[in-house]
Amino acid sequence: MDLAVQLCAYLVGLPLEVLTIAAMLHDGFKRYPFVFAYLITFFLTTVAEMPSSVAYYYLRLILPLPNARVDQAAEEYAWWYWRDEAVLQILVFAVVISLIYYATARLAARRIVRVGLIVGAVAFALVSFLVHYQNPAPHVSYGLWATAWTRDLRVCAAVLDLALWAILIAAREKDSRLLMLTCALGIMFAGEAVGESLRNLASSFVSHHRGHILSDAGGLLVLISDLGFLYIWWRAFRTPKPPPNEAALRLHHS
Repeated sequence: MDLAVQLCAYLVGLPLEVLTIAAMLHDGFKRYPFVFAYLITFFLTTVAEMPSSVAYYYLRLILPLPNARVDQAAEEYAWWYWRDEAVLQILVFAVVISLIYYATARLAARRIVRVGLIVGAVAFALVSFLVHYQNPAPHVSYGLWATAWTRDLRVCAAVLDLALWAILIAAREKDSRLLMLTCALGIMFAGEAVGESLRNLASSFVSHHRGHILSDAGGLLVLISDLGFLYIWWRAFRTPKPPPNEAALRLHHS
């Protein structure tokens, strides 16, 4: 099941990533550079970790456990996964902050809102890093502290995304593209949070069969939320943004 989920993620996710990047090249990459950087990095990290990921799940499927070859494949996959995950979490954090910057452009108190949200978010990320970081050593796994730090970044990004959504809903003039980008991020954050919770809960089950079913359900939920996120972003940039009306132009330049 895990191998099937991974293959489905690559077969559907990679084309969606390419389509979204191509759509941004036509309209959007100059206005949303952090979004574009995130998509490019998402694509490159997916391609980079794909061989080790497929090898690990394939060996785990065909070989009896425990097995030295499976353990070695797991270490190689984990090496790629946690480093890619850290880079992506930092970038998605930057994406949410950049979207907040755009969403507050017409607020009267935009400087206070921007400084409060952005400085608070960056301070939270730095403090979380210092709290969870451990001095690299042979007996200290990178994933031990990286997991906790990226989890904190994900939670903080989700909270910022909710604040961004509230700002956009309260605005008099709705930016449909910004709303779609924000909605997609919310779907991804929620799906990944619930999916990871199901996976963690699966390890506490005494019954291996029930735990495996719960873990598979969590993996499917993460896959669906990630693919939904990519699809909405693709639709957001595939649909040409309507030109602003004259009143909006005067407000923007005033």
